[in-house]
Amino acid sequence: KLSTDKLRDIDFTVVEKENIPEELEAMIAEKETQVFKLTYADQGALYVAEGYGEQSTSGYSIEVKDCYETENAVYVRTNLMGPAKDEQIVETETYPYIVIKMEFIDKNIVFE
Repeated sequence: KLSTDKLRDIDFTVVEKENIPEELEAMIAEKETQVFKLTYADQGALYVAEGYGEQSTSGYSIEVKDCYETENAVYVRTNLMGPAKDEQIVETETYPYIVIKMEFIDKNIVFE
């Protein structure tokens, strides 16, 4: 039986668009109109990207709810949040996604 008990929370940072590695950025650009989940390893770091596909307005944001390691995997859970009630939104297609960076861990990534 695989243990899904949390060993530890993983420290991560949300990567700003200008700091995303070029190769990963290209992968995201190919997929951003659809829901996607990507991982990319680079120089001892692991990047995890999750996109929520096309939304019909601006103002969406994504929060990381959980990022932790178990015996067999790394679990990442994000949440798409709609525009705030008082936010000025624009009726335009947007493709919200998030990229997080953590230490490289050689385990499967499970998106929850």
